[in-house]
Amino acid sequence: MATTQPGRIISLDIIRGIAVMGILSVNIVGLGMMQGAYFWPTLNGFDALGDRIMYLVNFVLIDGKMRSLFSILFGASLVLICEKALEKGQSPAKTHYARMVTLLLIGLAHFYFLWWGDILSHYALIGLVAFLFWKRSPKVLLIWSIIFLVLNALMMIGGSFDMARAIGADPEESQQAAAFAQMAKGAPPEALAATAAAVANPIAHLMHMIDNQLLQPFMVSIFLLPETLGLMLLGMATYKLGFLTGEMRDSVYKKWAWIALGGGIVFTAFVAYIIHVHDYAPPWPMIGRNGATAWTRAPMALGYAAFLILAFRNIGWLGERVAAVGRAAFTNYLGPTLITTPIFFGFGGGLFNELSRGELWLFFVPALWALMLLWSKPWLDRHRYGPLEWAWRSMARGRIEPNRKALPSGVAATA
Repeated sequence: MATTQPGRIISLDIIRGIAVMGILSVNIVGLGMMQGAYFWPTLNGFDALGDRIMYLVNFVLIDGKMRSLFSILFGASLVLICEKALEKGQSPAKTHYARMVTLLLIGLAHFYFLWWGDILSHYALIGLVAFLFWKRSPKVLLIWSIIFLVLNALMMIGGSFDMARAIGADPEESQQAAAFAQMAKGAPPEALAATAAAVANPIAHLMHMIDNQLLQPFMVSIFLLPETLGLMLLGMATYKLGFLTGEMRDSVYKKWAWIALGGGIVFTAFVAYIIHVHDYAPPWPMIGRNGATAWTRAPMALGYAAFLILAFRNIGWLGERVAAVGRAAFTNYLGPTLITTPIFFGFGGGLFNELSRGELWLFFVPALWALMLLWSKPWLDRHRYGPLEWAWRSMARGRIEPNRKALPSGVAATA
């Protein structure tokens, strides 16, 4: 697959663009609702048909799959950046660790001041470990990737079995069954009020996180290390093999798209049906999300990559727009938080916990997708990096990096 400009691999940019747009589709619930509602649909705002449609579509097509795809691309980009550092006579280790330390600081600021669902600090922490593998052969990387992903699946299934034991238990005799029974009825008003108070403003959010989730970014990284590291190593391997760069035959991509993605969608839809039959009552959503489908995320992510490579063999105007979203993925990931915080937090619109998940999706996701597609390409026609990519790069290098492109006299960048 051709590159859009020197040093860019269009397939990676397009896949990254779709991944960051897909992540927003599920993240909007975490941004606009109490934390538990992200995992337990009945906890808050799940009364209308639109809420169920939004949950089911995300469950089958997006949740876990786009994050897996993004993690795979993170691993591929790690190798690409280290290779470029070597070509320039720079130290890959110094380049990489400077980027990861800076990313960790940005991610922690995102977590403590704005949103509990930050993933940047997690990627930074796992990225510190993933670097140790970047020189390995594709075969070795694939072996380690499978080991970590199988370990993760076993952990998730084990945890789901533990939750399943609460099914049918007497809530008066089982603390876990009592908690699930309460979640099925929805969050009590005092819980909703407490979570709304925690997002009165960024300082209130900071104090809430310090009091209640001070070590959460680090604990999450320990728990998710097998999955995320396995996915990053898978990204390294498939990049080196030429899969992610579109260098393989179309027949290979068609098989992955039909079998891995198509088969995964059918299986996940069946699991979604089981959750629906049980009226979305806890613990079924989490059993379905982690126990039944955790093992499908990596194959489905590769299936998505294969499908997108085939779909954008002829790039076209839409491919160029999506690729630009991917080139500015860092800005397009953090941007929705920066845009919606004044809308959801108490110092602004105060809409936190006020909308259902269906309303959140309908009111915000299409508009934010359109914004990503509209701003990214015109900006990158005139600049080397997205605004937050430029800030990250400058911080990691300890100097202000040039960003404005030097255009020939009389030539204007196209929108």
